[in-house]
Amino acid sequence: MLKNGFGSLLAVLALQLFFPVIGSSPLFAANRISVPPPPMGWSSWNSFSNTVDSNVIMQQANALVSSGMQKAGYHYINLDEGWWLGDRDKEGNILVDPKQWPVLQPGERAGDMSNIVRYIHSLGLKAGIYTDAGEAGCSFYSPDLGPRRAHTGSENHYDQDFLQFAKWGFDYVKVDWCGGSRENLDPAVQYAAIAHAIERAKRLTGHSLFYSICNWGKNSPWTWAPGTGGVTADIWRTSGDIVGPIVANSIRANGKASFQKVLSNFDQGIHPQAQHTGFYNDPDMMVIGMPGLSETQNRVHMSLWAISGAPLIEGADLTKLSKSATAILTNSEVLAVDQDSLGLQGILVAQPNPGIQVWSKPLARPGEHAVLLLNRTAASTPISVTWKEIGLKPSSSATVRDLWVRKNVGQFTSSYTATVSAGDAAMLLVHGTDAEGIRYAAGSPSNDLGGGAITKPCGPCSGGSRVALGGRRTLTFKIAPVQGDAYIQISYINSDPSILTAQLQVNGQIPTSIAFPPTGNSGGTIAIAANLKPAGNNNRLTFSSSASAGPEIISISLLGGSR
Repeated sequence: MLKNGFGSLLAVLALQLFFPVIGSSPLFAANRISVPPPPMGWSSWNSFSNTVDSNVIMQQANALVSSGMQKAGYHYINLDEGWWLGDRDKEGNILVDPKQWPVLQPGERAGDMSNIVRYIHSLGLKAGIYTDAGEAGCSFYSPDLGPRRAHTGSENHYDQDFLQFAKWGFDYVKVDWCGGSRENLDPAVQYAAIAHAIERAKRLTGHSLFYSICNWGKNSPWTWAPGTGGVTADIWRTSGDIVGPIVANSIRANGKASFQKVLSNFDQGIHPQAQHTGFYNDPDMMVIGMPGLSETQNRVHMSLWAISGAPLIEGADLTKLSKSATAILTNSEVLAVDQDSLGLQGILVAQPNPGIQVWSKPLARPGEHAVLLLNRTAASTPISVTWKEIGLKPSSSATVRDLWVRKNVGQFTSSYTATVSAGDAAMLLVHGTDAEGIRYAAGSPSNDLGGGAITKPCGPCSGGSRVALGGRRTLTFKIAPVQGDAYIQISYINSDPSILTAQLQVNGQIPTSIAFPPTGNSGGTIAIAANLKPAGNNNRLTFSSSASAGPEIISISLLGGSR
């Protein structure tokens, strides 16, 4: 975990005939792809389960605005399960209860979901809706209507439902997996079909739906969800719910959150090899301010989600949120870490003792790195981070800022140490000088080309050549031993108007799907992490694509200091 210094790494690489290019320019170049950050907003599920209606949604939307959360960047108001009647009409349309979703202004029709969307939009917010990938959604109950048949999953109605969601004006859709699980469906297949339905709905209406895959980490979605179906998959759940299982007529008992479950979901959500600019691991909706967590635990919870670059979808009842919880949710400096335009996930760079952890991720501004000093133990302890561990020049000077106190704590050379209380964390911004990066050109003669892949000339490309993927062509880079997760930048061209996908397999591990947004002919860069090995033979990073067309790879660059 970033234990090998950049200096020793450079010495090893200098002896290898891999033709690396070593330079002092920032790893994350100015031509990186511009894509949306992780979504921020609120969802009804944690606090209201299946009892959602127009009044609940309007109250929460108003509270999001009045609390200052909207101004801080929270924009989505998401209706979770319980908005539907649980059946369809003879044309297959989802039935909606007109009492649950009444007329909100003159000229509207009761039971039309456009009503609540218009209200949400009138506040300058975005609206989200929910469905299931299977034939049946999760079971639920309504005190007014009694038990309902839970048959409003979208299976066999994908085109119909997602077109309807777009026509209603929704901006976000969460697709659950209760029905899919019951039917033992293949999530990669079903969610790809849904991605295509969303794309078709966009073409017909001109309206985009942000896509949230919620299959609770089944079948390792971090390996296939990015670029699902060759279209888009924006976020994917990596674990079950933080708030406990559904009980007592599907209404949650006490609505209490567990800090241990927060930690567990954070751990299960760490898949930096999958998270890349615009595509995010989702460790579940936040429970900040809900009963069961202390103020310290709320702050640690926010720190964990920020360092992992997770979606920030709050689940507490916003009308009951305390001032301290609101302040935690709206800390602009911590939010900036989560919303950083690189979209990377933090990695564990050091663990000197059990329960004592140092997490870090590079940020878009050269020389800036977010650092989390996490104490999971029952005793206060000093925790240190070295510049070598996080990718800065080892003996250089750097400024350290405490993001919760919102002040600089000083200039430090080589490392910084803070005493962290039991069960607490320190969230830092370290600004110094990045260690030099190492670039490997796709056209290097040391690379392995397979499946008919060839090197093509590329005048504008740095290095002068590129290798096209697609049609089962492969390109394998060989990199000297490096320990643990390392951040890499991929320079590529995608002249296709659509997202192209490719797979990256590192040292025979399970391949990860990588989405390459369009670049035109000028090229662009995306960043991702790769789990590398510290000893033995060289690391092998193999790019491939079974689709007829794939991106053209120009080079990969290893972040200076990344082990």
